[in-house]
Amino acid sequence: MKGHEAKMPRMEDILNLPVQDPSCAEFSAAHLNWVKVEGGRQGGDDIALIPYCRVDDFVKGESSNAECPASFRIESRRKRPEGSISKPRDILLMDISLQYLVMKMYWCSYGPEDYRDSESNLSDSANSKPSSGKGSRPGRRHMMRGCLCHFTVKRLYTRPLLALIIYNQRNHVDKSGAPCHGTRDRDSVGTRAMYAPRISDELRQKIMSLLYVGISLDDIVQHHSDVVQGNGGPHNRDHFLTRNDVRNMGRVIRNSSHELHVDDGSSVKMWVQRHQKHVFFFQENLGSQSFVIGLQTDWQLQQMLRYGHNGYIATHSSFGLKKLKYPLCSLPVFGSSHNVIPVAWVIASSYDGQNAHKWIGALVGRIRTRDPRWRPNAFLVDDPTFDISVIRTTFQCRICLSLWHVRRSWIKNLYKKCCNFDVQREMFKTLGRILYCMRGWPCVVDEIEEFMQIFIDQSMFVDYFRTCWLPRIELWVSAIRTLPVASQEPYAAIESYYLMMKAKLLKELHSNTWSRVDWLIHTLTTEIHSLYWFEQFTLETEYFRNTRDGSSANNSWYRAVHIPDVDVLLDEENLQLAKVISQTDRTVAYTVWNPGSEFSICDCTWFRMGNLCKHVIKVAMLCKIRQVARPLLATQVYRQALVNLMQNPPDDPIVLDHAIFHLTRLQQEVKGLVDMSNSGMLLPLTQGDKLNFD
Repeated sequence: MKGHEAKMPRMEDILNLPVQDPSCAEFSAAHLNWVKVEGGRQGGDDIALIPYCRVDDFVKGESSNAECPASFRIESRRKRPEGSISKPRDILLMDISLQYLVMKMYWCSYGPEDYRDSESNLSDSANSKPSSGKGSRPGRRHMMRGCLCHFTVKRLYTRPLLALIIYNQRNHVDKSGAPCHGTRDRDSVGTRAMYAPRISDELRQKIMSLLYVGISLDDIVQHHSDVVQGNGGPHNRDHFLTRNDVRNMGRVIRNSSHELHVDDGSSVKMWVQRHQKHVFFFQENLGSQSFVIGLQTDWQLQQMLRYGHNGYIATHSSFGLKKLKYPLCSLPVFGSSHNVIPVAWVIASSYDGQNAHKWIGALVGRIRTRDPRWRPNAFLVDDPTFDISVIRTTFQCRICLSLWHVRRSWIKNLYKKCCNFDVQREMFKTLGRILYCMRGWPCVVDEIEEFMQIFIDQSMFVDYFRTCWLPRIELWVSAIRTLPVASQEPYAAIESYYLMMKAKLLKELHSNTWSRVDWLIHTLTTEIHSLYWFEQFTLETEYFRNTRDGSSANNSWYRAVHIPDVDVLLDEENLQLAKVISQTDRTVAYTVWNPGSEFSICDCTWFRMGNLCKHVIKVAMLCKIRQVARPLLATQVYRQALVNLMQNPPDDPIVLDHAIFHLTRLQQEVKGLVDMSNSGMLLPLTQGDKLNFD
């Protein structure tokens, strides 16, 4: 009787359940503890609470069932607007079936319709297959095997960060209770019903990336066949990849367009709605609110988890500031081959590092949802306007300063606006002293005035410096006094990334689309993403080695490693210059002035273009190994600051205790920086720069 039917529990009962968040990246029902609720569609439902952000991980885990591989589709969905329930007290007393902001029902793709009986009578197929709706698409009917496995996900009204999973039928069975697909179904043995109905997202990503970088259809099919045979034959749906599957994905690429709407803003919003899993932050340009979008694909998230943990993360900001509609900020990590892997992109209308707090928290929160223990070793900033305290608090790591932008801009303009090499060398050296000035700002101003007076005849560069750098040089000088400076090794990798992005995005061929953000988003998440995926794929698997251009791994640092030590002529008694013999023409030797310094300069063509050349890096390596270089300007700044601190202790006991506490923390920080220096990520400390605090 109806009066004896069990009711679903009220919301107050649901909220007492524990929230389960398995540590694995993807998880299934087997990883959760379920509570049985009587009165469901199948006589009883299982319920569990998980974070709402982990719903996709649960769906993926359920799709990877070893006995019954499946693909869950959204059968139905409903939404309830916030504020639709006016009395908060009534919310806790209402039936759980009414308590949701979003409700989605996921159903196994092998059901619920069952067309197995009609397959034996092909002549009656017109009657068994509907002309529209479920089962109407070509190739769909063979998937309909009457599977009743399905579950419902509800985003709770009172706790929107939580999701209630209601598993209505956990077993992949038909209405008779018998297995209907997978290895437990005898009728499925030897057919595709043994496997998942569709290829996995990982394989789709792989094929799409191979197509984007230009691998031919025949090469992709042959490569896939070789991999399957090497694994002992087909074992899952991915192993049945056909030429038609690859051809269809190629057709999708050819027919795709960045312009989803004539209006750029509307087009971006449509893209965000279609690719929500690739967006970790989005803010529209409304009123005083600036436009910001943060992009990160699943693969980029995996690389950030892999290489960012106990590793180094950098920023490459303001790319395309003069050409693109909005500048691009990239967050790269450093791979095992000293190459850069972009793990997130941020496009913002307001180029101001102080606004970074809007998206940094969302990015780190997304990472730590996957791995709460994730923490980088250091974060490299290339913009002194970044809110360092926010970065340090959010990432919980030390912060280093990257001078790559400064260095490249000065070198490029020196060679462009000044013709005399000796003058270029002296100007670059003097600029370094200004940047690392250890005295107060008035002394820095005096240094700048003296620089402009000495090189008054170099009016083109002086005017450039006065216009572009004088308004912000104080920010850089102040940042150098408070932050350790990164070494040339990450600069080489960042430079390689910059040159690749410039070649791909800033071609005149694309000048008509620079004004559209949707084009930039589309290009980043397709072509650029595929390029770096392919680079990592070839490095890890050795496949298609002859196809990749090696632009990411073959940077100046990588090339410098392959220069023999005997080809470097370094006079340890006179460190004014060093000679490096060319690897292509043994009769040519390049000269490196100020060897081992942050402001070394070389006369090779690559350096004259503003780039960091392999000769400068190789000489710096030898100077570090032999410990013959003069103390670096950066370490002199730190040494002077520490000496001043020890020579002028405070008189107030409370202040003294506070200073001792911070000095102890500083000692730990310096030891950590020494470790970073030894790993090559920080400017090396010479013996004279290491202070003993013991």
